[in-house]
Amino acid sequence: MTDSPTEPDVRRGLNGVVADTTAVSKVDPESNSLLYRGYPVQDLAATQPFEAVAHLLWHGELPTADELADLRAAEREHRALDDAVRSAMDLLPTDAHPMDDVRTALSVLGGRDAAGTELLDLADPTATLQHAVPLYAALPAVVTYAQRRRRGLDAVPPRDDLDHAANTLWMTFGEEPDATVVDAFNRSMILYAEHSFNASTFTARVVASTLSDVHSAVVAAVGALKGPLHGGANEAVMHAFAEIGSADRAAAWLDEALAAKRKVMGFGHRVYKRGDSRVPTMKGALDSLVAHYDRQDLADLYDALESAFVERKGIYPNLDYPAGPAYHLMGFDTETFTPLFVAARVTGWTAHVAEQQSSNALIRPLSAYVGHERREIPQP
Repeated sequence: MTDSPTEPDVRRGLNGVVADTTAVSKVDPESNSLLYRGYPVQDLAATQPFEAVAHLLWHGELPTADELADLRAAEREHRALDDAVRSAMDLLPTDAHPMDDVRTALSVLGGRDAAGTELLDLADPTATLQHAVPLYAALPAVVTYAQRRRRGLDAVPPRDDLDHAANTLWMTFGEEPDATVVDAFNRSMILYAEHSFNASTFTARVVASTLSDVHSAVVAAVGALKGPLHGGANEAVMHAFAEIGSADRAAAWLDEALAAKRKVMGFGHRVYKRGDSRVPTMKGALDSLVAHYDRQDLADLYDALESAFVERKGIYPNLDYPAGPAYHLMGFDTETFTPLFVAARVTGWTAHVAEQQSSNALIRPLSAYVGHERREIPQP
């Protein structure tokens, strides 16, 4: 008598499955801090420009002064919105979500970048890092035009005298950005830049494992981030704030939402067990914007909803909770928040694509079949 076959250990959503190794980032369990290449992200956000963090993610070390200067020079060469990209974006209806603009623009950029090049020539770590700089340089122009065209405005040309964060704000609003706003925006970009094997990053690595090119991997990642269970929480926070209206209504609104079993976005995280370590840094940036724009009413609403949620559920905010109102105060349309996430996370995505390519194994999990066993087609 033979033993019955062992039931497969099915982990839906790959929950708890360690799919591979990475040296890009981790959450340190002792300090509960997110580390980029070993550096606590809150320390990076407090001291570094976004360009330096991009270099760190791609190359494993913070740049020297010369390396930072070289990266900034290379980034400035690719800031302008490509005419073909603008034309493709203009084909989309203005009531489509801006993530559709981003996905379309990246496909056009990928096609133009790969023209005349063999696919396999693009699917290696060296090529990926070479293409990563133009990608991250071009995305602010894409994201800012996605917002401006919905407002009936033309694109704003980039400025070479501004760093990456300040230039993104300039191209969005066509005004000299205040230092307080630039600092808050720079911090947000660093905090959003990377987060290990999340859904969009893993999607990018799956595509890269097939030896596809980096643009295809990033487009796939954008598709994953568009889903509301992964991206969009920063948008949802502002939609909730708009529904609530004022701090004195927060508790009642939350009770109604919980009674209706609505998902309240901006709270909790699958990885952090003691609260999202990125929140204090982003909350500090939000506080500076509240003071700058004299919007204590928004801060009161933020505090009231957080207090009520923690009291009722014992769950604390994640990064999206302070990031949403921060982007709102800066003047970004709510629908632009997730594209801003893309503009930051493209650095982490491309770092992971290069890492996947450097020691590649095709990602192809098994499944446990639960359908019909073999059967015959009915005879007439």
